[in-house]
Amino acid sequence: MVTRRQKEETVGELEEKFRRAQAIILADFQGLNVAEISRLRKTAREAGVEFRVVKNTLASLAARRVGLAGLATLFVGPTGVAFGYDDVVKPAKVLDQFGKDRREPLPFKGGYVEGQLLGVHEIEALAALPSQAELVARLLGTLQGPVAGLGRVLAGNLRGLAVALSRIAEKKAEAA
Repeated sequence: MVTRRQKEETVGELEEKFRRAQAIILADFQGLNVAEISRLRKTAREAGVEFRVVKNTLASLAARRVGLAGLATLFVGPTGVAFGYDDVVKPAKVLDQFGKDRREPLPFKGGYVEGQLLGVHEIEALAALPSQAELVARLLGTLQGPVAGLGRVLAGNLRGLAVALSRIAEKKAEAA
């Protein structure tokens, strides 16, 4: 039996996590066995995300205490929470990828990202975004294109000048 003190500690921990997290994504974990939940926690941890199965009444209370009343209404049925402290996209991506890997998606319930309540469709769109590394690579490729083109144009001009100077030198050599 969980004591009142233990429940208060759990609510306090959840309040701290809700305050600190930049992204909070709720998903229904029904159908997952203990091994799968452990694998999901490990995968999330490796990605810098914390996944926790919560008791709805305690999580709802903690959410209300920190001013996330909209989030508190989503704690219905089996609920797992992914907390993202550094990257707002990673929690959604981790849960989405986990569902794809097991060929049975984890249904999103909603969440908060940077203080804004998001619905299921917005969370799915967030999960579909390219990773930060992909975006940086695309940006660098886009920036590199014009520079490489300029290099080719300048090299072509220099090649033309070299050919012209070579012909002039040949003509002078023939004349002499």
